[in-house]
Amino acid sequence: MATYAEIQAQIAELQAQAEKVRKDELASAIAQVKALMAQYGITINDLQGVTKNARKISPVKAKYRDPVSGNEWTGRGRSPKWLEGKNKDDFAI
Repeated sequence: MATYAEIQAQIAELQAQAEKVRKDELASAIAQVKALMAQYGITINDLQGVTKNARKISPVKAKYRDPVSGNEWTGRGRSPKWLEGKNKDDFAI
């Protein structure tokens, strides 16, 4: 029966072998991907999903304004401290 130290040595050796095989297979996989990309004319931008007509997100207009500080709030998310406990309609823009 093998000792604990012998088994640990075998584990380390097998892990090293597995890493070497993984690196070899990785190089092969990368070569295959590059060949397919060249064959079909695929670019990195195609893979990332970048589109030429991407819709830009416009900022939301503020709906409420604090008359004292001039701070504005869109009405989205958590209400600001200056509006807590007060009627929102009083601060509508």
